[in-house]
Amino acid sequence: MNLFEHTHEKQIRKEAPLADRMRPRTIEEFVGQSHILAPGRLLRRAIQADQLTSLIFYGPPGTGKTTLARIIANTTQAEFLSINAVLSGIADIRKCIETAKKVRTEQQRRAVLFVDEVHRFNKAQQDALLPHVENGTVILIGATTENPYFEVNKALVSRSRIFQLQSLDSSEVEEIIKQALADPERGFGDKKVVIEDRACQHLANVAGGDARAALNALELAVLTSEVDAEEVIKITLEIAEESIQQRAVLYDKDGDAHFDTISAFIKSMRGSDPDAALFWMAKMIEAGEDPKFIIRRMLIFAGEDVGMADPHALAVVTSAAQAFDYVGMPEGRYHLAQACLYLSTAPKSNSGFAFFDAISVVRKEQADEVPDTLKDANRDGKAFGHGEGYLYPHAYRDHWVAQQYLPDVLQGRIFYQPSDQGYEAAIQDNVARHREAQLAAFLSETSAEQSGSSNYWEARTMGSSGELLNEVRDRLVRWSKLSRNTLALVLNAGDGLLLGELLRQIPEETIYALVDSSQEKQTLSAMFNNPSSGIKPNIAQDSSGNPEAFEISALGFERIVGRNVLQKHQDKTAFLETLKPWISAEGVFVFAETVPALGQRLSELIPPESLEAEFQKSLKAAEEEIYHSTENARSNWTPDTLRDELESADWNVKRWQVKEFRTPSMIRTTQIEQWFAVQSESPHSSYGQLLSAHFSADQLNNLQETFRSEVAGKVVEWRSVCLFMELCRKTTNES
Repeated sequence: MNLFEHTHEKQIRKEAPLADRMRPRTIEEFVGQSHILAPGRLLRRAIQADQLTSLIFYGPPGTGKTTLARIIANTTQAEFLSINAVLSGIADIRKCIETAKKVRTEQQRRAVLFVDEVHRFNKAQQDALLPHVENGTVILIGATTENPYFEVNKALVSRSRIFQLQSLDSSEVEEIIKQALADPERGFGDKKVVIEDRACQHLANVAGGDARAALNALELAVLTSEVDAEEVIKITLEIAEESIQQRAVLYDKDGDAHFDTISAFIKSMRGSDPDAALFWMAKMIEAGEDPKFIIRRMLIFAGEDVGMADPHALAVVTSAAQAFDYVGMPEGRYHLAQACLYLSTAPKSNSGFAFFDAISVVRKEQADEVPDTLKDANRDGKAFGHGEGYLYPHAYRDHWVAQQYLPDVLQGRIFYQPSDQGYEAAIQDNVARHREAQLAAFLSETSAEQSGSSNYWEARTMGSSGELLNEVRDRLVRWSKLSRNTLALVLNAGDGLLLGELLRQIPEETIYALVDSSQEKQTLSAMFNNPSSGIKPNIAQDSSGNPEAFEISALGFERIVGRNVLQKHQDKTAFLETLKPWISAEGVFVFAETVPALGQRLSELIPPESLEAEFQKSLKAAEEEIYHSTENARSNWTPDTLRDELESADWNVKRWQVKEFRTPSMIRTTQIEQWFAVQSESPHSSYGQLLSAHFSADQLNNLQETFRSEVAGKVVEWRSVCLFMELCRKTTNES
């Protein structure tokens, strides 16, 4: 390279976009992807040791696939060759192969071939590359935004290690922005740039995990903003909003995003979640999906998932399709939304599947197997575990089950509010009950994680399935015999399950609710900010369950209602004594308490033949000892022992019922890891820690491995036992 070429190359680098200039040069500068690049991880060790095998980087744009390849180029001693599948053909591949062979022969060095957008190679191009990857002439590093299990030659995939890169979170994008502002050589460190925290956060949030989008917006903001009197460029929130404008929706109509999003849309409608269904449909429309494709999917859904439960559903969608043809975009979106909301809120029935039962009989009478072209193809690669844990609503009572449909960050967000007119008036309460049970199931998991006790192995026995939650709520309300102006208090109200129903049942009086944490108070205040009665609930925070938190002394509640109120109290009758001043003379307590002592034993999940008889016997005995330990307030009681305590303490037991529930539950690998976790901060011992007093470390490791192999990923019938009780103070005559 002569002097002029060197100067020209230097000028090109200087004028390159900020996102290109700020590409990390070493693995230490790389931000994000800690799941594959953290110290000690396989990929990091391989890069640092220059011991690479063929790799394929798979992930959304802006997550660092090309950057990782450049880092490898800067690190490896091998000859690094690079081509782009969009611009290159078989001739370019052959040229690279010839170079690789020459380097191997003359210099005894390996060659690494980086192929950007490798999924863009057609079959002939991929076949031309395959033998040279197979015999080691080149080490392939491919980068793709599409699922390699479906878009890349299976032979190439089988000879490569797949690394899935994830979208960066907001904090990681903010870190990259700050690096660019501080770097004097490649970024804006040579300028006086000050960015407001809100502006930085906005750029990071709107970029949606794409570092390139955030840096492009930052560059535009800096270069188009004028310096002030002190020669400082100030990037305000307003400037940031102008610079990044609108979030680009990641969506490829021929790729994974297309199939994953339509799948989320269908599952959200099937799960009777109109908020999530609107969200996913809005994403598809905003990304440019063909509205007629969405209409076709809703027509199928009307027959497959709504069926005879609401025969009008098919007519509604058909009319919406015809109206859309007449009107077109953008006004046609009203008809899409109406059809989506109708299907999401309609009762569900899969009775139409009877037709397929008839087809099954017909096929059994035929000698030939169904042609391959007629079989449904499963697009999700098992290596990524897509769809694991999805609960099919038709398998549950009322064809509904509580599970998460919206993303985590939007959980609890309400997009659709049914009015009190016509058809919507009939579905209003049902939609609200679904939301409350769904949120209660979600909060039962997240609140445990936030409190640091997510590893508490008995947590599952507390009962958080949608079917169980609905039954508990309905029975407590029936037993409470509420009127329109009952003065009621809900204890342990943080999940919103009972509070919402009492607000509907008691429209003429303030409902009081006691929660454990400020987060629960904030969530419920937002959720019930605008009840149909117009009377907002009075929510107070006190983790001990003491109504004094309301700072009102004259209340005499007619009903005190709650679920799992007594669980956390060692002396349950003593806690009830603290509530006596708050109940009126004629008032009653109506509680539902899950009984872990009578519930599911983890050992029962394992097939008997998978454990030695003697070990199985010892395991069951150890579990019984753990459950009945005097130190375990949650489980060391039974309905009989609790009733004896209450009657001895002069409580009047008006009603008492024990009910067993068996609900389908998916056991995930992460749950098994939690059961056997070695905890340092949690106040509760894990299942494995408690068993360590009875078994050796090798026995526990074998038991954990048995759980993984025999139970993980399976749906089991989980047994829960719930005690329903109605109590009141004994009168003088009764005493």
